[in-house]
Amino acid sequence: MAIDELYRAVILDHYRNPRHRGRLASAHVHADGENPSCGDEFSLDLAVADGMVADVAIQGHGCSISQASGSMMAEAIMGRKVADVRQLTHQFKTMMAIEDGDNPVDPDRPGAVLGDLEALQGVRRFPVRIKCADLPWATLQDALAQVDVG
Repeated sequence: MAIDELYRAVILDHYRNPRHRGRLASAHVHADGENPSCGDEFSLDLAVADGMVADVAIQGHGCSISQASGSMMAEAIMGRKVADVRQLTHQFKTMMAIEDGDNPVDPDRPGAVLGDLEALQGVRRFPVRIKCADLPWATLQDALAQVDVG
């Protein structure tokens, strides 16, 4: 199986079988995001305890890229320290060559291994779809802005 086929299989698996789908009854943080150019919508509930993501739930609808990216993101952040989640977000945006606030990204700078998230780097070949992959991550950034880990 070629690497592109493997990546497509990972994306389709997350789209068809999203992880952490639903809502949290005891969410500490909730954020909503949308991509008005295509109609994708994404919502995120986070439970944060002791500076870590204790639980995460995602909701939304849209294209396979946005929804798979959200599922992959939810898996990747579960159980991590908030500071590590912020770093992971920056690494994802670096991989996708997306501006990260005040920190311009360099797509040629090697980052940490992103695991299944690397499957989304093929989206860079279709610039109009990058916003689809980024929607969950932009929503996560909005949620993290509400988190005080003192």
